[in-house]
Amino acid sequence: MKKVGIVMGSASDMPVVKKAIDTLEAFGIPYEVHVYSAHRTPVEAAEFTKNAKANGFGVIIAAAGMAAHLAGAVAANTTLPVIGIPCKSTNLDGLDALLSTVMMPSGIPVATVAIDGATNAALLAAQILALSDVQLDAKIVAKREADAKAVLEKDAAVAAEYNK
Repeated sequence: MKKVGIVMGSASDMPVVKKAIDTLEAFGIPYEVHVYSAHRTPVEAAEFTKNAKANGFGVIIAAAGMAAHLAGAVAANTTLPVIGIPCKSTNLDGLDALLSTVMMPSGIPVATVAIDGATNAALLAAQILALSDVQLDAKIVAKREADAKAVLEKDAAVAAEYNK
């Protein structure tokens, strides 16, 4: 199975990124995590990204706050799918990061999830990898079924209490 590369612009993004790591682990998806800044370590970020496909990666998740240029810088250096996680910061509640991540120029796409949406980033990465892995696809289907069952159980509990 291909690995998921996870890069974050700062180690302070780890509480958000940890949700992606936990989700990937739940599916048994291998990953690597790195701290690379689009602005402070652009050479290292580009080097990792340019070699990602040859190093066995199938998807890259890039998490960053504030100016949030990391996902775009990563996408500029690979044809692998890139998923951006805009991270909330004290400035503008993460809206700045969201806009920086989602507003990519034509030709350099970045799939973007919600502010601090690391779980969905990992799920999207899993779905991309599942295109060529039937066992992973079955795990995703099973998770969706379990999630639906949990909601229906909550519905039944609410209905039993309030629908008299």
